[in-house]
Amino acid sequence: MYPTRNKLPVIFYFVCCLIGFSGCSNLPQDVHRPPSIAFKDGPTTHLGRSLADNLADHPNQSGVFLLGHGLDAFVARALLASLAERSIDVQYYMFHQDTVGQLLIDQLIKAADRGVRVRMLIDDMYGSDADDVWTALDAHPNMEVRLFNPFVRDASKNLQWITRFREVNYRMHSKSFTVDNLATIVGGRNIGDEYFDATPELAFADLDLLAIGPVVPEVSEAFDQYWNSEWAYPASTLTQSAPPEALDDLRTHLDTFFQSEAATTYIEALENSDLANALRAGSTQFNWAEAEVIHDSSEKKARGENWQAELLISQLWPTLQQATEELIIVSPYFVPGKKGAKALCDLSNKGVKVRILTNSLASNDVAAVHAGYAKYRKQLLKAGVLLYELDEQVKKEVGKLFTWLPGLSKSSLHAKTMVIDHKAMFVGSMNLDQRSLHINNEIGILFRNPEVAGKSAEMFDRSIEKAAFRLELGDDESIQWHLKQNDGDIIYDKEPYVSFWKKLGVWFIGLLPVGFLL
Repeated sequence: MYPTRNKLPVIFYFVCCLIGFSGCSNLPQDVHRPPSIAFKDGPTTHLGRSLADNLADHPNQSGVFLLGHGLDAFVARALLASLAERSIDVQYYMFHQDTVGQLLIDQLIKAADRGVRVRMLIDDMYGSDADDVWTALDAHPNMEVRLFNPFVRDASKNLQWITRFREVNYRMHSKSFTVDNLATIVGGRNIGDEYFDATPELAFADLDLLAIGPVVPEVSEAFDQYWNSEWAYPASTLTQSAPPEALDDLRTHLDTFFQSEAATTYIEALENSDLANALRAGSTQFNWAEAEVIHDSSEKKARGENWQAELLISQLWPTLQQATEELIIVSPYFVPGKKGAKALCDLSNKGVKVRILTNSLASNDVAAVHAGYAKYRKQLLKAGVLLYELDEQVKKEVGKLFTWLPGLSKSSLHAKTMVIDHKAMFVGSMNLDQRSLHINNEIGILFRNPEVAGKSAEMFDRSIEKAAFRLELGDDESIQWHLKQNDGDIIYDKEPYVSFWKKLGVWFIGLLPVGFLL
């Protein structure tokens, strides 16, 4: 047996060999990325003609329609895809190959078969899980698939988190679905069953915004910036090209899946739901508002000299700072950092009623984020900020009232939205955590409509204490969790519904210097 002191050099040599080996694999060089931009002649399509009168009656305004229920969020995307005549631009952090994902891919292929140009831009955090699908779609003459900030395919992904951490840590978290440059959907949902109420085990309570009007070309402009970025790699350059039969095989598989029981609810909604019928008829009841798209640059990860001024939060903060009465923040992952916590405390000290809804430790699907958030709770509570944490055991009755929550017995918050003074509202992909603020690429729409913003605030008022714990400081400044019941409050002195070991793990993570990554 070798002496203990000799083990370190051996391990060190082994790690160096691994790192050196991984360094032999690189992303492809001199990649051919044919540039393209959004089509500008959308009004000549059927969709354009159906919207023309409404748009003419509201010059310089955008129509907005909140998509709180997962089924409606699916219908809006699938129905718009079925109406597309010129183009569909799809941009997502995650695109799972499950019920919702396959049904949407089926719609995208059918659109491409009609001659519609389909551009799909997917972040590569989980993109390699579906390389065979992406390359098959990329083989379609009317479809292009690009993967953003990809991992090297012939090297260990886990090892790349060590050897390429600075590069692969930055992810495109933006989410948009734009048809004919006339209608767009922006919000918190990735493409996956859990975001569209399709799985009973876990549902993400989420929110999207369907928009038409001047705001749509702004989303398209943002998409074009990412699409033509050096960080976007055609799927076929990262792995072997699809064999000639791959696309036909995918079509056959989707045709079979279309007949499956899992697809039935979504197909019926697409055929018969009120929203589907309204979109077909051009009778959707949009609310009209001054609106603007706010997004991070596709070059955010390069961090140029003026990168801080270009951040989405830097563009949005002046509006939040103008709040005089109330600011409601819904953010599933909430790690404000020292500057953010101070800014929110300052607003509260000025007399603005600041209310924040985030996940409890029990409902949070990323426990490490909770460690980053927990250290700011007392500071915020002392300044009068009202903190609410989602009750993981939300019941159906609450879901009927609070349409950001699906009516399932287990729910995790995923919506990212803000309401300012009952007058303006922001809906997007950005969490108020350090990763969204400073690392990932995000997008959102800020619109000013007192009716929509006011109703959203009223919904929050009616439902928040039935859906979430209200945090308070006890006499000894320890945190208490209050849950409103018909016969009074239930008070918890510890994080509700969480085991000792999970609490211990979060406490330990809180000791590590990783707050800037959360």
